[in-house]
Amino acid sequence: MPSRRGDNSLVFKIVFYGPTMGGKTTALEWIYKKEGLASGKLQSIADPTGRTLFFDRVVARVSNVVFQCFTVAGQRRHKYQRKTVIKGADAIIFVWDSSPDMWEENIWSFKELMQFYGPKLLPGEDGQSEIPLVMCANKRDLPNVTPVDKVKEVLTKAGLGNTLIYETIAITGVNVKRAFVYGAREAVLKHYLKLKGSGSEQATAY
Repeated sequence: MPSRRGDNSLVFKIVFYGPTMGGKTTALEWIYKKEGLASGKLQSIADPTGRTLFFDRVVARVSNVVFQCFTVAGQRRHKYQRKTVIKGADAIIFVWDSSPDMWEENIWSFKELMQFYGPKLLPGEDGQSEIPLVMCANKRDLPNVTPVDKVKEVLTKAGLGNTLIYETIAITGVNVKRAFVYGAREAVLKHYLKLKGSGSEQATAY
């Protein structure tokens, strides 16, 4: 659930998830440096090779709505850090590395995500999930990329066949903004619909 700041702004948490070196940090940097969607400084904790050690973080603001955007460390040994960072996420953007050599790493990372957050990502009795998931099939400029249909099969087997997939190239920004905006919008929409469904007076206050 989003939180509130002292200035009454509503704060949502967006997490970029996926295997190591798949493009999570590059996508977040594009949003921050090229699209002008984020403010303040890009906070990054990385090793000398550029791999994220704990997380990257930027803040985006639209009117009285704030989006705290994080990436997770993708290497397998950082499972504890990922579990910490993803806690309280209002939307997840999974960055799938389209290189065929990364297939097993993608599967491992996706299964871990489902272990951490599956109940919130899977559709309920009303056909809606509690938390929106967006899939970025990244690095589509590489030769012999994994077909999007294969990624779709993985999602379908997990019960997430309706997940929206964007074909992205994070280094040039192709579809990065679209994926981010969709995830952020869905997070806000789900929050408002939940308030409306609960009959909360706050639902009409935005």
